[in-house]
Amino acid sequence: MNDEYFKTRYSYDKGRNKVWRAICCDLQKYISPKATVLDLGCGYCDFINNIQAKEKIAVDISTDSKNYCLETVNFYLSPSNKLNFLRHETVDVTFSSNLFEHLEDQILYETLQETFRITAKGGKLILLQPNFKYSYKDYFDDYTHKKVFTHISLADCVRSFGFKLEKSYHKYLPFTFKSLIPKSYWLTRCYLMSPFKPMAKQMLLIFKK
Repeated sequence: MNDEYFKTRYSYDKGRNKVWRAICCDLQKYISPKATVLDLGCGYCDFINNIQAKEKIAVDISTDSKNYCLETVNFYLSPSNKLNFLRHETVDVTFSSNLFEHLEDQILYETLQETFRITAKGGKLILLQPNFKYSYKDYFDDYTHKKVFTHISLADCVRSFGFKLEKSYHKYLPFTFKSLIPKSYWLTRCYLMSPFKPMAKQMLLIFKK
């Protein structure tokens, strides 16, 4: 991916922040407000700007991402497999949304190795990803998708690097935020609280070190 991807497939949408505020309210129960949190592949920083945390770190390869970070966020321009600016076992929670499917095998494996290295003992890795089991019809509409994951294959992959699976939600959100029309905080909150998830094609997996 490059900056042009942000202008075509993943353009900025102000309304998306309403959706992310609701998502962060749902995810906050897994994240202590006293935690050091890393948003890996932060994009427009919707997650890291809205989550409550003592220290916030954002990483992306796009130079545009820094422009969307709040002042409370420490931004690093870097690929996901090069986290040498972070010390061993200093991150309590790493969150990544729709990143791993864009990575080549070697980059993915190095990313997971680095993530395990920086994660504190008892820390978490939270992944929000398209679930190929439900999204196969639309999956390659995104021309930058290189890998496919189901909730089973993603769990097996991450566990092979030392993490333990804590929770697995096979259906968590629709495939794209374009499906959430209108983009609303309260509609998203209701959607996430409901046991019924129409159009849900993204999974949420939570791992622990």
